Amino acid sequence: MAIKVRPLADRVLVKPLEEKEMKKGGIIIPDTAKERPMEGEVVATGPGKIGEDGKVIPLSLKKGDKILYGKYSGTEIKLDGTEYLLMREDDVLGTIEK
Repeated sequence: MAIKVRPLADRVLVKPLEEKEMKKGGIIIPDTAKERPMEGEVVATGPGKIGEDGKVIPLSLKKGDKILYGKYSGTEIKLDGTEYLLMREDDVLGTIEK
């Protein structure tokens, strides 16, 4: 059974992209010492932020966007064995253009 998550307000569900393992000088870095990747793909978005006038301000992100986010941004969640981040759109630093 697949779990479906629909973010609320201005939140986005992000799947972190796998970091490419690089070895320099024959040194292998253990998994515990590796930094979290700071690139991800938007999996789902909320409807948008509610402004002071009560109107919904739509998000500028959409499903499938590749994004950059801060190192400690969002809340880690695990769904069906896959790790995701749930964060506000404000935590997103930018999108990656092709």
